[in-house]
Amino acid sequence: MSDPRIRQLLDNLAKLSPRPAERAAPSGRDSIEDLVVEVAAFAELCQRRYEQIQRLVEVTERINAGNLLDEVLNHVFDSFHALVPYDRIGLSLLDPDGQTLRAIWARTTASEIQLQTGYSAPLAGSSLLTIMETRQPRILNDLEAYLSEHPGSHSTRLIISEGIRASLTCPLVAMGQPIGFMFFSSTRTGAYTEEHVSLIQQVAGQLAVTIEKSRLYERMVELNAQKNTLLGIAAHDLRGPIAVVQGFVELVQEGLAGPITPKQQEVMALIRRACNTMLGLIDNFLDISAIEAGRLRLEPKEVDLRAFLEDAASTNSLLAGAKSIRIALDLPPEATHARFDPDRINQVLNNLIGNAIKFSHPQTVITLGGRQVDGEIEIYVRDQGQGIPTQDLPKLFRTFGRGSVRPTGGEKTTGLGLAIVKRMVEAHGGRIAVESRVGDGSRFSVRLPLSLPAES
Repeated sequence: MSDPRIRQLLDNLAKLSPRPAERAAPSGRDSIEDLVVEVAAFAELCQRRYEQIQRLVEVTERINAGNLLDEVLNHVFDSFHALVPYDRIGLSLLDPDGQTLRAIWARTTASEIQLQTGYSAPLAGSSLLTIMETRQPRILNDLEAYLSEHPGSHSTRLIISEGIRASLTCPLVAMGQPIGFMFFSSTRTGAYTEEHVSLIQQVAGQLAVTIEKSRLYERMVELNAQKNTLLGIAAHDLRGPIAVVQGFVELVQEGLAGPITPKQQEVMALIRRACNTMLGLIDNFLDISAIEAGRLRLEPKEVDLRAFLEDAASTNSLLAGAKSIRIALDLPPEATHARFDPDRINQVLNNLIGNAIKFSHPQTVITLGGRQVDGEIEIYVRDQGQGIPTQDLPKLFRTFGRGSVRPTGGEKTTGLGLAIVKRMVEAHGGRIAVESRVGDGSRFSVRLPLSLPAES
């Protein structure tokens, strides 16, 4: 329908339409004139339908762009004037029991809404039940007359008090299941026609699916927030007892509880390592919880990049040396300063270097480098390890995402580290990338802005 040739044809046909005076002339025209009149009328109808379809496409594209329910419904209110007249739109959805209808959203041009969100009524026994059963929209073009016939309709009384005089009720059905109703209302008696019903029916299905999608999305966000809260509480409560166990193990190892045999010392070392592993896992859970709940706080400071990278290499050299792996530095030639949270970025580097050590073979080199590039700071970790298969790359930064490559020394992985790294880098307004080829190792690079605001 967007083909300009079709539009030109419709315009040409419309031009054939006789002027009003000619249409009123006495009959006696020949069959050609009658045909011209009929074709011109059909052209006008096609033109109108073409414009309506264009509007329908624009409206559905706009409402589909939203995720949050309020966002979608405000798009509807702003966009549907092209399809039907209204001064008020209301949305009521069925409760999970399918028996109670509850008003959850309304927007009006009136100064005050009388039928408030939260208003509920049983579906059984109401005229809306018939609309839902037939799944056909209903027009009430004189609400005052309707209230006279149905004086017990409290909802009708409320919207009349808002100045509403006509309504078009559209049932919403998503995936074959009724979910509620959308009410288009006008302050003008007789505002709606069957043509409006036809137009609404063409978008009702898509509208219902979009509303249901938005409602499920909001529920998912709510459940995710609850999950983060519970995860944070559980991790925090677990940390204390494990730290206590670790403390007592250290006392025993130091002989403060009496002499212990070499075998007992070995057992204590295993317990201590297990405590460290659990504490690291709990810290990861706490970080994930804080990040997803929006509670991650950054404390930016001026950082000397050369000194910062030297400290990171020194911190990890002992762990690398245990596997006969060397950490090399590729430092910027000149003094380079940046502003970021050194504790958080140090956590990022420890994770990246730790992963490089886990997945590299002995007698290889890990390079830690940094420089200023295009007004940003780039820090990278490059190893000579096993490399990452192409199909595993999309999984790397997902929570609990694990690839097919296994650590060379049997080290444990949780699948949380790189997910945390990505979120911490993004919290700085930066980004992380990886380049890898199987057998040739991997290069993880972090790009950060030169300066992060003092409060973030």
